[in-house]
Amino acid sequence: MTVKEILPFGDPILRKRAKPVEKVDERTKKILDDLGETLYASEGRAGLAAPQVGILRRLIVMDCGEGLIELINPEILEMSGEQIGPEACLSFPGYYGQIQRADRIKISTWNRQGETVILEGEGYLARCMQHEIDHLNGVLFVDHVKEKWLLHEETKQRIDVMQVIRLTHQGSK
Repeated sequence: MTVKEILPFGDPILRKRAKPVEKVDERTKKILDDLGETLYASEGRAGLAAPQVGILRRLIVMDCGEGLIELINPEILEMSGEQIGPEACLSFPGYYGQIQRADRIKISTWNRQGETVILEGEGYLARCMQHEIDHLNGVLFVDHVKEKWLLHEETKQRIDVMQVIRLTHQGSK
């Protein structure tokens, strides 16, 4: 397994739509293994999508406190309820913003054996699923921020959200 470099905001790959995985083969499993290794080597964040390490495939790993979850070609089937809370991203190290998300989510995904499974999440798990699936569609958490600023968790430095959004879109052209 290999720890991959996580792309920072402004990298144009983060704004691209990931392509579906055609089949679960050894290459797909290696990417999942590397994503898991990279996630755990990071500062304990909840999830990582393949585009964040420069791989435009619909692959995600998450650990929201219950162990590693792997998602292959996830598709949202249902969302309901509402939650607002702090959200951060490994591609925006140290910064967070208040984000509104659905409180409950139901998705269809493949598992490591290539079988379709249905997963449901609520609360924090639902938030993580939505955040990571957004990455597969070139959508970043700053696109959902409810305030004008992102805040750095340690220094309390503020950064203008619109400036970040403009920078990330300019890089994708």
